[in-house]
Amino acid sequence: MSNILYDLRKISKSFIKGKEKITVFDGLDMSIKKGDFLAIMGPSGSGKTTLLNLLGGVDQPTGGEVWFDEARVDTLSESELARWRANNIGFIFQFYNLMPMLNAARNVELPLLLTSLSKKQRKKSVETALELVDLADRAKHMPSEMSGGQQQRVAIARAIVSDPKLMLCDEPTGDLDRKTADEILEMLQLLNRKFGKTIVMVTHDPEAAKYAKRTLHLDKGVFIEKELVA
Repeated sequence: MSNILYDLRKISKSFIKGKEKITVFDGLDMSIKKGDFLAIMGPSGSGKTTLLNLLGGVDQPTGGEVWFDEARVDTLSESELARWRANNIGFIFQFYNLMPMLNAARNVELPLLLTSLSKKQRKKSVETALELVDLADRAKHMPSEMSGGQQQRVAIARAIVSDPKLMLCDEPTGDLDRKTADEILEMLQLLNRKFGKTIVMVTHDPEAAKYAKRTLHLDKGVFIEKELVA
């Protein structure tokens, strides 16, 4: 049984903008081990968001192969890809992306609506996820009634409620003050160390990257430095 969760092999990705072809990746290789906590840093335009979209199955490569848990992903149809995402990937964004008209519990429940779980099972899963992020007492609160840090905790609960194999975080602390950011990062670190969650986090913040096990620096579609982080 391989300990590699994700394997990107000779990945190329390009976009057509007007008459111009923009190449983001040209033969990129990348492996992510199960239980890894990886921070990806790099300047704007380096390909970080494109990489995250490829890892999340939101975007498909122009060439190369994408393997996830020893199964090939880049050959899946749109409907198969949607099911694969629902079963395997948890997303956390900079601006939380909560539904303003739903309370915390309902926001967390959203990914479970795509599953075959009963209403009772969904309720139990939501309660467990909110307990993990220390928000069990805020289940009925609306996003507008919570601080930025609390909203991001709800977003983390939503990302873990379906027990995904991989969590993808796009600047998860970019909208938070340092103290709150550290609390969120400590929570991600706990999910990684105690519960074995594999996490990939894109960040501009060197302080945030220190919470990861590894940091990769991306520049113009190439990993220019590989740095082990304690």
